[in-house]
Amino acid sequence: MANPQAKTLQPFLVEEAEAHGLAARMPALLIEAQRVAHTVTHGTHGRRRAGPGETFWQFRHFDTNDAATSIDWRRSAASDHLFVREREWEAAHTVWLWIDLSPSMHFRSSLANVTKESRAVVLALALTELLSRAGERVGLLGGRPFAGRNAGRKIAEVLLRETADASLPPPARLSRFSECLLISDFLEPVDETVARLQTIAAQGVRGHLIQVLDPAEETLPYSGRTEFAASEGGARIIAGRAETLRDSYQERMRRHRTDLAEAARRLGWSFAVHHTDRPPEEVVLAVHNHLAGLDRDYRYRAPRPAPEKSAEPA
Repeated sequence: MANPQAKTLQPFLVEEAEAHGLAARMPALLIEAQRVAHTVTHGTHGRRRAGPGETFWQFRHFDTNDAATSIDWRRSAASDHLFVREREWEAAHTVWLWIDLSPSMHFRSSLANVTKESRAVVLALALTELLSRAGERVGLLGGRPFAGRNAGRKIAEVLLRETADASLPPPARLSRFSECLLISDFLEPVDETVARLQTIAAQGVRGHLIQVLDPAEETLPYSGRTEFAASEGGARIIAGRAETLRDSYQERMRRHRTDLAEAARRLGWSFAVHHTDRPPEEVVLAVHNHLAGLDRDYRYRAPRPAPEKSAEPA
């Protein structure tokens, strides 16, 4: 006869094992993040923003909202337009991070060497390293920000204490003009995700989304009789011929991503897709440059078609 107590304790034991798994991998993930940050450093640019300060940044065209005293008459005299001299914002900025550590992020197919969770942590820690070097404050959503050389290690320590059951960013009060970087597979229903993003954006926060996916989640490279098991909820379905689902599945994934990208665009947020079989440096450089105000688009790279495979191990 099954032990009811053992059945009750099983979910807690699974969560504990998963937490220990992340703890065991964290030193290696920190080293990988530092390597990525070091590699990316040569292609990054400083985070320059307009605001109060003494350092000249750039000239821009005069706007009707600008005071007449802000016009640079010497520069304007050499053109048919009025120009304003902007100075660089010299105060430290705060970037808030959220990393999805829910069970769906534990997925890894044979097409990639790392789980989505491991890659998400590396991206977050590498960006923390780059931002803290630039003098910015970085914190996890709902916590407190850190600054200085040890910011990455402090973020890693807090991550180890995070609960791993939330697939959406938690509600949090953020300071106006701060920035929020959310890293997830974003496979929850789009309307639920957008509602949470709108709550954050309503606080005057600029956001950036990184959707981390395993290449198999894009291509569905399976054929024949295949059992699909949900990472959350325990649902299972068996497809007699998995290859017959591929076209409709890929179309649904495209619609899901298009809806997410459109929601981000309406909020004035950036959106990038990263696959775990691609180098992390690609998206770290693109997102960091976007944070720096260069607004460089991250070019989406479709995963290469993979050989058809039989059922993925549960």
